[in-house]
Amino acid sequence: MGRKSLKETRRLEIIKVFYQVAKKEGYENTSIAKIAKVMDINPSLIIHYFETKEGLTYELIDHILDRYLLIYTIKNKGKAKLEDLQGTIEMLFSKKWNLLFDDGLFYTFYALAFREKKIKLKYKHILDALRNGLALMIEQCNEQDITNVENPQVTADFIFVLVDGAYFYLSMESDKKAYLDRLAYYKQKAYDALSISPLKTASAPAC
Repeated sequence: MGRKSLKETRRLEIIKVFYQVAKKEGYENTSIAKIAKVMDINPSLIIHYFETKEGLTYELIDHILDRYLLIYTIKNKGKAKLEDLQGTIEMLFSKKWNLLFDDGLFYTFYALAFREKKIKLKYKHILDALRNGLALMIEQCNEQDITNVENPQVTADFIFVLVDGAYFYLSMESDKKAYLDRLAYYKQKAYDALSISPLKTASAPAC
């Protein structure tokens, strides 16, 4: 049991270093030898766990999904409440969400999906899992009369179309104010689709 835990810990450590090296030097310029050098280990150890760079890539994409799915946290046990749904929308249209995975690597892997069927299937799995998670949250809110969304699955899909399109477009925007203004606009469209009010943030205390 302990040996298996140690193995999984080491595998995750390698995946994280792979991500950092690829983020810094670019995916095409990243090799098992470079990862091993950063970790100060023998390249054969990485090969023992993953066999090839492609194997590492598949594992990293799976790790991305695990990170993305962390947005679906319900504060109170049981069904999602309004604040959970609002919090999810806030997270989706935030810098924090965009920073979960480097844009350059995300789109590099996305491009690879058109050449490698396995990566395409993994990306499809990520996108479906995110949409299904949001749809489930909307369904739970519908059941409690918090929302009245006619088709949760279609609405969840629309919101993620907004998210995907927003970040692709905004990745080209260098003006910080314009970036934030457009992101706020897209976020409001998501709230409109759900017919709920935006999450109220605590106001600064009066002087």
